[in-house]
Amino acid sequence: MKRISAWVLIGSFLMLCVGALAMPAFAAAPIVIKVAAVTSDNHPDFIAMRDVFKKNLEARSGGRIKVELYPNGQLGGDRELIESVQMGSLEIAMPASSVVAGFDPRFQVLDLPFLFKDKKTAFAALDGDLGKKLNDGIVSKGFIVLGFTENGFRHVSNNRGPVTKPADLKGLKIRTMENPVHVAFFKLLGANPTPINYGELYTALQQKTVDAMECPAVLYEDGKFYEVQKYLSLTGHVFSVVPVMIGKKFFDGMPKDLQKMVQEEARHYVLAQRKIIDAEEKKIFDVLKKKGMIINDLTPAQKKLFVQATAPAYEQFRDKIGSDLVNMAIKIANQ
Repeated sequence: MKRISAWVLIGSFLMLCVGALAMPAFAAAPIVIKVAAVTSDNHPDFIAMRDVFKKNLEARSGGRIKVELYPNGQLGGDRELIESVQMGSLEIAMPASSVVAGFDPRFQVLDLPFLFKDKKTAFAALDGDLGKKLNDGIVSKGFIVLGFTENGFRHVSNNRGPVTKPADLKGLKIRTMENPVHVAFFKLLGANPTPINYGELYTALQQKTVDAMECPAVLYEDGKFYEVQKYLSLTGHVFSVVPVMIGKKFFDGMPKDLQKMVQEEARHYVLAQRKIIDAEEKKIFDVLKKKGMIINDLTPAQKKLFVQATAPAYEQFRDKIGSDLVNMAIKIANQ
């Protein structure tokens, strides 16, 4: 009886092994792609990410990919998110390009003042040679840029009064991102630039650590900055670019067919995000006015004064950014 029992056990074991080897591929755990940013889940970034990238990619992959979304800075600020992608604990980050410049100085080209005259010019450059050069350069840092979305043109706000000429910024303590180019050109305008993390900005304005700020119009509403800022001047000094960055090691480790899906759905996401944020911008200024902000636009003659005052920044950062990119930027700015 003991010998029969042994053979039964051996047979059962072998059947289990064969069964395990024969398990269908779809029973494997899905590849999880965590996507994080500092913006809220009501921002166009996450509306498009949820309704386009996540929805389409999960459906197309037949469950082989699962996308998890982390808005509101849940996993940290822009710098922390970039570092997480670099270390492999996060798959995709959507940081401001100004913060990416801390990891690759070439990205500072996107922060040169008044580089893009309009969105059409910006998208042509980002989807073309400029975007390709930036992606080619940052691959060595462990990233692949899947595409460039936007937060719109950045504008100046404060509680002192409308800004119509550089002299209106003189001595104004303004929050900027932790980016050398922003700091430099606001100094050229006579302001006192003070880098502060975005997540701490509202409190800094509330406590009067700084008197002014600058960011895209959509973020004024998204971050409720209308509660702590009175005057909004449409300076449009920088077009705020958001690269969609995936970890190179993670991406390279995916099956080729899934890589293609990720790239294609990332492109669909980029186009959808741009469309949504453009629609938001068309109504955002009325919303901000209703919230109590006083908004003034700049005439071409007024804007020219700002362009002339900040022009030296291009040569100031030529060596750090690279002459090839600065020359490309100058050509774009003069189109």
